[in-house]
Amino acid sequence: MSTQATAPAPLPRGAGLKARHIHFIALGSAIGTGLFYGSAGAIQAAGPSVLLVYLLGGAVVYFMLRALGEMAVHLPVTGSFADYARRYLGGWSGYITGWMYAFEMVIVCLADLTAIAVYMKFWFPDSPQWIWVAVTLLIVGAANLASARWFGELEFGMTIIKVTAVVAMIIGGAAILIFGLGSGSQHVGVDNLWNDGGFMPHGFGGMISAFILVLFAFGGTEIIGVTASEAEKPEKSIPEAVNTVPVRILLFYVLAIFVIVAINPWRTITGDESPFVQIFTALGVNWAAALLNVVVISAALSAINSDLFGAGRVITGMARTNHAPKFMATTKRGVPVMTTIALLIVLVIGVALNYFLPESVFETVAALATFATVFVWLMILLAQVASRRHMSATEQAALKFPVPLWPYGQYFAIAFIIFTFGIMAWQPDFHSALIVGVAFTLVMTVLYFVTGASKSQSAPAE
Repeated sequence: MSTQATAPAPLPRGAGLKARHIHFIALGSAIGTGLFYGSAGAIQAAGPSVLLVYLLGGAVVYFMLRALGEMAVHLPVTGSFADYARRYLGGWSGYITGWMYAFEMVIVCLADLTAIAVYMKFWFPDSPQWIWVAVTLLIVGAANLASARWFGELEFGMTIIKVTAVVAMIIGGAAILIFGLGSGSQHVGVDNLWNDGGFMPHGFGGMISAFILVLFAFGGTEIIGVTASEAEKPEKSIPEAVNTVPVRILLFYVLAIFVIVAINPWRTITGDESPFVQIFTALGVNWAAALLNVVVISAALSAINSDLFGAGRVITGMARTNHAPKFMATTKRGVPVMTTIALLIVLVIGVALNYFLPESVFETVAALATFATVFVWLMILLAQVASRRHMSATEQAALKFPVPLWPYGQYFAIAFIIFTFGIMAWQPDFHSALIVGVAFTLVMTVLYFVTGASKSQSAPAE
C-alpha cells in the first residue's frame, strides 16, 4: 500500500536571498537574448503590431506570476510550482511539471552555452567553442554550489549590465526621436508605426505568428516562485518583485520595441544584426557591436546561472517526494549539491556538442524550449485555480497575496496558453518543438509508473 508523502520542508533560511536579490532576479529574468536578438523575428512577423503582442503576452505572464506568488507566499517550499501541482492537481501533475521545467532549463542552458561560445568568437575568432562553454560552466557551477547568496550576487551584477544597456538604448532612441540626433539614412518618426502597410501589415495572422516568439522571450520569469523558499522575507519580497512585472514589461519590452520601430521602419529590422545595435549605430557609436556583445554574453550567463538555480531547487523538492532520485534530495548549507552537480554533468553534453557539432547545435536545441515554457505556465495556473477550490471563503479572504481579478484573469491566461498550443500545431516552424514536447511528456509518464513514482501520493492540500 502506498504511503502519503509528507510536505517537503523549505530550505534553511537566514543566509539566503535578500530583497535586492529577489528584485534583480525578477528584473533580469525578463531581459535576455530573447529581447536583444529574438525581438527582430517578432517584429518581422507582426510589424508594429508586435507592441500589442508584447502587451498581451505580458498580461499572461503577470497573471501566471500572480498565481505563483499567491501560492509561494501562502506556502514557500523548495519544490515551488512542481510541489504545488503535486498538492493540488495530483502526483502525476507535480511529477511532469517538475521534469518539464528541468527539461526546459537544460535545453535553454545548452542554447545559451552555445550562444556564449559564438559571441566570444567576436574577440577570439580562432578559439574553439567548447573552451568558452567549459569556462562558463565553471563560473556558474561555482556560484550555484557556493550558496544562494553567491548565486544572487552574480545575478545582481549581470542584471545591472543588461538593465543599463536597455535604458541606454531607450534614452538614445528618445534623443534621436526628439532632437534628431544620429546619422541614420532611414526615416525616423512615430509615423513609422503605420506608414508601411499600416500598424498591422500582415493582418491578424501576423500577430498570431509572433505570439510564440514573444512568450518565449518571457520564459524564465517563473523563477521568482522558486526563490521563495530561500528568501529571507518571502511574504514581503515576493509580492514586491511580482508587482513590478507590469512596469518591467512596459519599460523593457513595450517602450524598447516602440523606440526601435519608431527609429527604424519595421522592414529594415531583418535580424541580420540586433535591433539594439541598429539604435547605437544610428547614434554614431561605432563600437556598438562590441558593446552589445558584452551585454548578450551577460544575458546568456545570467540565464544559465538562474536556470541552474531554478532547476536544482525544483528537482530537489521532487526528490523529497520520491518524484526524483533520492540522492538529489541531499543539501549542504541549504544548497542542493547533488542535484546541481548532476545538472552540471548533463550540461557537459554541451561541451561535447560544441566540440563535435559547433555549427548546428544552437538551432538544434533552441527550438525545443517553447513547448516546455508554456506547459509549465499552464500547470502553475491550473494548480492555483485548484488550490482555491480546497479553501473555504474565510481562508481565501485571509490570503496575504491574492491574485487580482479572480477568477477571470486566470481563465484568460489559461485560455491564451491553450491557444498558444494551437498556434504551435498550426505553424510548421513549431511542429518539431510540439512533437518533442509531446514525446517527452509520454516518456516521462511511462517512467512515472515504471519507476514507482506514482506510489508517492500528493500531500494533503492546505
